[in-house]
Amino acid sequence: MKKTVNDMKIGETAVVTGLGCSGALRRRIIDMGITPGAVLILRKAAPLGDPLELNVRGYELSIRRSEAREITVESTEVAP
Repeated sequence: MKKTVNDMKIGETAVVTGLGCSGALRRRIIDMGITPGAVLILRKAAPLGDPLELNVRGYELSIRRSEAREITVESTEVAP
């Protein structure tokens, strides 16, 4: 099962493994600095859950949950 940014928990760190979209949305996500190999930290979610705030490449970025579902990640944290 693929994990997406939408499935991450607050404070979790993950590495981008791919993008599941194409066209203008893919270009927009790449332009924001979210590319395969980039490290993401989920900082917080808005009170109603949308948008999500991420730390990517040293800056804070807010994205919609619909966009977060298109970004596949691999957790960097070790399971207990």
